[in-house]
Amino acid sequence: MKDTQPDTLDRLEKVFGDDLEETIINTINRFVVGKKGSLLSALKHGIDISNEHLNILYGKPATSFNPELSKLYDENIFSVMEEVNPDEENKERVDLVIFVNGFAIICFELKSNSQGQNYENAILQYRTKRNPKNRLFRFKAGCLVNFAMDTEEVYMTTQLDKEKTFFLPFNMGKGEGVDSGAGNPIFDDKYSVSYMWEDILKKDTLIELITKFIFIESKEVKDEVTGKSKIKERIIFPRYHQLDVIRKTIADLKINKTSQNYLIQHSAGSGKTNSIAWLSHRLASLHDENDKVIFDNVIIMTDRVVVDRQLQKAIMGLEHKAGLIRVMDDKCTSADLKVVLESNTKIVVTTIQKFPYVVDLIKDESNKSGIALKDKKFAVIIDEAHSSTAGKDMMAVTSALSSTDDFYEQDVQDQLVQEIQSSGKQKNVSMFAFTATPKPTTLRLFGRPDKHGNYRAFHLYSMKQAIEEGFILDVLANYTTYRTFFELNKEIADDPELKTAEAKRQIAKQIDLDDTNITQRTKIIIEHFRKHVMSELGNQAKAMVIMSSRKAAVKYQQAFQKYIEDHKYADMGILVAFSGKVKDDKSEFTEASINGFSEDRTAREFNKEAYRFLLVANKYQVGFDQPKLTAMYVMKKIAGVNAVQTLSRLNRICPPYEKTPFILDFANEYEDVEKAFAPYYTTTLLADSVDKQLVYNLVEKIDGFYVIDPISIENVNTILHKQQITSRDKKNLNFYFGATEKKIKEFDELIQKEIVVTLKHFVRCYEFLLQVSSLDDIELQKLYNYISYLLKYINISRPGQGYDLTGKIKASKFAQKQTGQYVKGTKRSNPVVKLPMADEIGLSDDKKKKLSEIIDDINQATGSNFDRDIAVKAMLQLRDLMMKSSDLRSSAKNNSEQDFELSYFDRLDDMLIAGLEQNKEFFTLLLDNNDLKKEVLGTFASEIYDSLRKG
Repeated sequence: MKDTQPDTLDRLEKVFGDDLEETIINTINRFVVGKKGSLLSALKHGIDISNEHLNILYGKPATSFNPELSKLYDENIFSVMEEVNPDEENKERVDLVIFVNGFAIICFELKSNSQGQNYENAILQYRTKRNPKNRLFRFKAGCLVNFAMDTEEVYMTTQLDKEKTFFLPFNMGKGEGVDSGAGNPIFDDKYSVSYMWEDILKKDTLIELITKFIFIESKEVKDEVTGKSKIKERIIFPRYHQLDVIRKTIADLKINKTSQNYLIQHSAGSGKTNSIAWLSHRLASLHDENDKVIFDNVIIMTDRVVVDRQLQKAIMGLEHKAGLIRVMDDKCTSADLKVVLESNTKIVVTTIQKFPYVVDLIKDESNKSGIALKDKKFAVIIDEAHSSTAGKDMMAVTSALSSTDDFYEQDVQDQLVQEIQSSGKQKNVSMFAFTATPKPTTLRLFGRPDKHGNYRAFHLYSMKQAIEEGFILDVLANYTTYRTFFELNKEIADDPELKTAEAKRQIAKQIDLDDTNITQRTKIIIEHFRKHVMSELGNQAKAMVIMSSRKAAVKYQQAFQKYIEDHKYADMGILVAFSGKVKDDKSEFTEASINGFSEDRTAREFNKEAYRFLLVANKYQVGFDQPKLTAMYVMKKIAGVNAVQTLSRLNRICPPYEKTPFILDFANEYEDVEKAFAPYYTTTLLADSVDKQLVYNLVEKIDGFYVIDPISIENVNTILHKQQITSRDKKNLNFYFGATEKKIKEFDELIQKEIVVTLKHFVRCYEFLLQVSSLDDIELQKLYNYISYLLKYINISRPGQGYDLTGKIKASKFAQKQTGQYVKGTKRSNPVVKLPMADEIGLSDDKKKKLSEIIDDINQATGSNFDRDIAVKAMLQLRDLMMKSSDLRSSAKNNSEQDFELSYFDRLDDMLIAGLEQNKEFFTLLLDNNDLKKEVLGTFASEIYDSLRKG
């Protein structure tokens, strides 16, 4: 300060005399630890003492016009201290601390892979050995960021919170194109993390980070218990790809100015809102090499008001400046936009529907404000990814089309390409398009040719990297087609034997006696959702049903409603989403008339607890951001970009819950889905390779390691199912998990890794089978519960959320699943109808019963007294009647087994009536009871099909 602000200090010295230095230190301290202050704010904006302003840090001037500002910038002093002791009590020292002008801004915990340690050990130190209340680590008052680094990878956090500290990757990514994943490149002649000292820790980069990137985000959150709102703050430090895209774009603009367009291919989970905020903020003050302004105005086009507000807050967090940004809502006209663009407002945020206005305006030659808009230079940032609610201006739907089932909501990418192609590239405009899934036309228009002549995005953050880094979920991890679902759930073997589990009463539920496919699928979807999905996310999980047409959406909504009312399910609200009107013989339907409120409220209402299903027809399939969406049921053919965008509605993480997305596809094939994802993410589909035997093989392998004590499994499950888990319970849980971890660590490192991989593989496969079948093995569920929490415990050193038993991660799900097994009675008005259990998914120790023994169950359930031998004989005679049916023989020869079973069940009543004389009382019972009829006679379906097909 004496070197940079001597005159100010002289004036202050007259006021405070010898106490000046202490006064300055105390004033800064009070400000940075105060509720409304922070070290970041002090560094960015300085402090005020006795009507005098003192700067603590000097940012890099935008131009070289003022040599004095450049000189002040050069006066910033950076220093490094090794082995810093954060407090007297804690003797463990911090490896490295970076200071600017005497203020600690960055901490490092460094580990060497060659010495047998890595970044995980550093993360463990931060979580278990560092006190968040210590001045060095205190939120907003201490270091701006804390790095955990080894020689291969880097992770960071901006707020220490003991075991719950959340660590993010700060890695460059490795691999090429869509196959680029998490981690860092491997170099021949230097460490993978050399970018840290070659770039990030350089003086220019650090000051750029402080002055242009790091900001404090404030969000209003509602307490679920009290209902009160409070402000939650967090320090935003850019992830590597965010820093990289901004800096590379800025560097390119300084050379090419407004001559180029830019395609930013960033996956969901990339932090796009902040990237757009950083980019717009930088573009607003960007100068070329000759110190001339490159852009007069920055126009951000998005379709979400929420994003508009987030953008505004983020940009204002970067720079407090009145009039810097203006948000224009849907009501603004072309004239309103023109007035704002002619004013001094640097950043204008408007809706994507106004894109045609903007294209016209930037060619405007009128000159009311002294400068024609066509003579100004514009940066237009387009966030097309959130295009689900595109308004009527952007839908380009003719009235003729809207009266048919071919109603089509035009893709926003197509709209933008069409609009730009018709106008051509304007020399005074650069466009910056953000999209996760660019189409070929978008790549051609916005992309840059590589050395092979292929057009590529200017910058890429791949879906694969986002998944590997944990920012989005892999929606294909639990993707299955209905054919696979059906096969996994087919209970009948050639020999008429059944499992004794609860699901045996639901044999052949896939093939219903209902008149329509709609009713059959409605049952499958609703019962699957109730059994497998509903209890996820603390009982907040929701599902989307992708309809083939608007008419289908209406019909399914009616079928869903009827089924729910018939079964007295009170907690299964349904909404629809489609555009235009649907007419049948008697009525006319719209989205608003079915839902009971206007279309613009659908997304907000669906977020409410009352609603579980959203049935959509060409709407909300792109850009709809609802983290509670956990399941998707697909009823229409989807391909290419549309398939990726549609299925990706499920990829949002939902902290603090651990979400497992599930897709049941009635209309598409594995090969087509894999092909659709290939340009964006190369993946393998789990459902092709999972069966019951794999899960039991994994259990045997886990048992063979002898690391998990069966008594520990029982005790842990007892604790997990308590209504309130006490601190003593948590200690006990830690004891059990610690004992298992100790046994694992007795093995050498390779075996340890094999054990953990096996445990993770078991969890993933079990979760998948649990989703697609009625696997009902209590012992297996207990093992799953134990291993799920064990992995959290032993992964405390892993990046991400950390170990937090108090969080609602999976406990609610377990409690729901265990209700019918541990507690007598249930509050539900109807029992849950489980989907049929898979033939291949029996319990290893499950007792099988011959068909004759099922009669005992029926006798017990109905109070009847049927003779087993007589009843079985009557059923075998009934089977013979079916075998002689020419209709069934024809059906078997010309259809798949699945389609044959429809004919089979259609003929059951006729055959029962024809065979009444064999056992009138028993057959009458079956005629009067559909469930029993399907349970008993479904056992012969496969046997009869095979016999008739071969005969």
